[in-house]
Amino acid sequence: MAAGGTIADALALVAAALPQSGLPLLIAAGFVAGLARGFSGFGAALIFIPIAAATVGPKAASPVLLVMDFVMTAGMVPPAFRLANRQEVGAMTLGALIGVPLGTLALAVADPVALRWAITAVAAALLVLLASGWRYHGAPVRPLTVAVGWIAGLFSGAAQLGGPPVVAYWLGGQNGAVTVRANVVLYFALSSILSGVSYLAGGLFSGPVFALTLVAAPLYAAGLYAGSRLFGHASDRTFRRICLALIAASAVLGMPLLDPLLR
Repeated sequence: MAAGGTIADALALVAAALPQSGLPLLIAAGFVAGLARGFSGFGAALIFIPIAAATVGPKAASPVLLVMDFVMTAGMVPPAFRLANRQEVGAMTLGALIGVPLGTLALAVADPVALRWAITAVAAALLVLLASGWRYHGAPVRPLTVAVGWIAGLFSGAAQLGGPPVVAYWLGGQNGAVTVRANVVLYFALSSILSGVSYLAGGLFSGPVFALTLVAAPLYAAGLYAGSRLFGHASDRTFRRICLALIAASAVLGMPLLDPLLR
């Protein structure tokens, strides 16, 4: 009986911490974000963060995605560590050491509405970068790698949007696809740890954050699984276009002007 009461009490606390409106849309966004990440390896934050920020605010949205993605992708880290160019990842992480705390500071102290407009603008700019197909084609050099890590860390700390700069930088370089994928996986594991420490220091982990994570994580995991299963069975070009369209839709829906539609 005591165990049953403890579980019931815990569920009651989770329910009390959840938002009164917008939860179905946030959960749906989590599934679609996982689907995009599982299939193409990008787009989770660009889809999830604008919608989640519109429903629960940016200070909750970013930690929720951080925890979900870190836990769900932990199994990818050991093989990535063996295959990655660890010197390049180290240089990128060095930049993130500076960028992540600055981004976290912005997340902690900025006006939520202003921050949401900034997230919309950054998401739109990164969408253009991804859609253009632009890639950096020079050989990675340490100062530039550190600078890209700083930018990615800044975006990650503020809104978990650090993926596109890193992908655009490494995909066009001289490393093979296996090394690039390992670099990206290992870098984001390290970046997530930095974000977690910064969010903890900034007081961004809270009861509502963990309640939202418990509710949204199962469908995010289902999306990751479905996306990985779809890989190889659907045209990459078609699915990429769908992902880009979903990112655009999320950026639009995440604008504060449309709050009456989401709440």
